[in-house]
Amino acid sequence: MKYCAFLRGVNVKGTNMKMADVCKVFKDAGMKEVGSILASGNIVFSSDKRVEDLKIILEKAMSEHFSYEAFLFIKSQEETEVFWNSIPFDKNDNFHIYSFVGVPGVEKVLMEEFQKTAKAENERAEIINDIFYWQVPKGNTLDSTFGKVLGKKNLKDQFTSRNVNTFEKVLKKMN
Repeated sequence: MKYCAFLRGVNVKGTNMKMADVCKVFKDAGMKEVGSILASGNIVFSSDKRVEDLKIILEKAMSEHFSYEAFLFIKSQEETEVFWNSIPFDKNDNFHIYSFVGVPGVEKVLMEEFQKTAKAENERAEIINDIFYWQVPKGNTLDSTFGKVLGKKNLKDQFTSRNVNTFEKVLKKMN
């Protein structure tokens, strides 16, 4: 089966790694047809193992190889298609749209956090198919109140986010 592993915290805040090295870790851990998309830690691969086992194997391999606490979220090709096909916002050059990949139920936690924050004009969030989507004006992502919430240490093992355009690139690589 084809999967994508979405790694959290790659090439930010001092956790730097080359995607070629990450791909080698995946291959050494027994994954097949390994490739990367962008430098943000999106690794497409094939395996016959169960997702739960893959998560354990790959987080351990990444943690040991790169000497950091690795968190990754694995989605099948079918699940990744849902992320791309469920985007609730129209594309607009003035906004970024993010989707959040994480543990079951994290979308509700993120919505609660979003509802507590001050928002920029037209900053919105929706949950579609148990997936949290966030639209934010370009240039406001890191400065927004909600953007700051995303870095909370107590959430670091719960989710990672990607610009929705990344899902299109991942799916092209999977096909």
